[in-house]
Amino acid sequence: MNTKYEKIFQTFTFPSGVEVKNRIMVAPMTNYSSHDNGEVSEAELAYYKERTGGVGTFITACSYVSKDGKGFPGQFSIDDDSFIPSLKRLAETIQSNGTKAIIQIYHGGRQSPTDLLPDQQPVSASAVAAEREGAPVPREMSEEEIQNTIKAFGEATRRAIEAGFDGVEIHGANTYLLQQFFSPHSNRRDDQWGGSLEKRMNFPLAIVDAVKQAVAKHAKAPFVVGYRISPEEGTNPGITLEDTIQFVDKLAEQSLDYLHISVNTFWNGSFREKDKTQSRITKIHEVVGSRVPIVGVGSLHTPDDVVEALETGVPLIALGRELLMEPKWIEKVKAGQVEQIRTTLSRRDQEKLVIPDPLWQKLVNVKGWLPVVE
Repeated sequence: MNTKYEKIFQTFTFPSGVEVKNRIMVAPMTNYSSHDNGEVSEAELAYYKERTGGVGTFITACSYVSKDGKGFPGQFSIDDDSFIPSLKRLAETIQSNGTKAIIQIYHGGRQSPTDLLPDQQPVSASAVAAEREGAPVPREMSEEEIQNTIKAFGEATRRAIEAGFDGVEIHGANTYLLQQFFSPHSNRRDDQWGGSLEKRMNFPLAIVDAVKQAVAKHAKAPFVVGYRISPEEGTNPGITLEDTIQFVDKLAEQSLDYLHISVNTFWNGSFREKDKTQSRITKIHEVVGSRVPIVGVGSLHTPDDVVEALETGVPLIALGRELLMEPKWIEKVKAGQVEQIRTTLSRRDQEKLVIPDPLWQKLVNVKGWLPVVE
């Protein structure tokens, strides 16, 4: 291994005490490949297995905590104890080669497609549709529904513990329900769950508390709790970077193991504040990085890119597209085979890359996300 890449292979211990063997995480990526009943499929397990061993940590695709929060076809569930055996197989598959397994838990809110919901009615903080063509108007959640959803995140965490995962990542990003409560676009409430910036934090903070309580009650070994956040929204009104700075300051008080900053490009500055050029990830790290570890992500394709990002002081890097195109990315870096890392997705390599059919169709048909060659 080239010594300039040593930083990638340093061990890291989360605040909870869970130790990982290197600084690379697999970013959570939807794969559309679970069974319709919410169980993990064999094809999905093979896909996860192929990408374990080298990386220190694998964050799974998001799993829905209640049926009214399912957001994708072919998505696996964590909403009932009957799914624990299926989830256990997933955890064991990831852990079989020494990689830590973190399951992402979430609720789609107003982003959930109507045809995937029991009553064809998405819910959200307020009855405000997303700004996309044909978006349905969600039903504003009642106090009872809010409390049931908070409880559902706690129960999902218990199931993750019983299934043998090493941690959970609370999905508070990418316009899903937790972000919808934090956003002034989707949250127009005037009760304890909305109105001021501080009140818009209450729902996601209540979720964090429910997850932590479940860990305290059920975990018999150190267990990771992370939180994923999108720092800005393009809508008006929408979340600003300043809103997020205040929110992460609160999250840093919650004894979390990490904050995962969801952006397309690690180095990009604010898109709402055009005069701000500093990376949003490094800015958040400067504010709270001494209190909670930050996970960086976004267009870091090569080991040199990753080292440059780690040198900012951000301790962990999540890779997504890179591990789709090259499942053995980290093994090749360690073996000094950097020049052999795939940087394009060949239409002939589905079987070699162990990618399930539903995900493969998305990858080769969505223009611009991956460099696809014939």
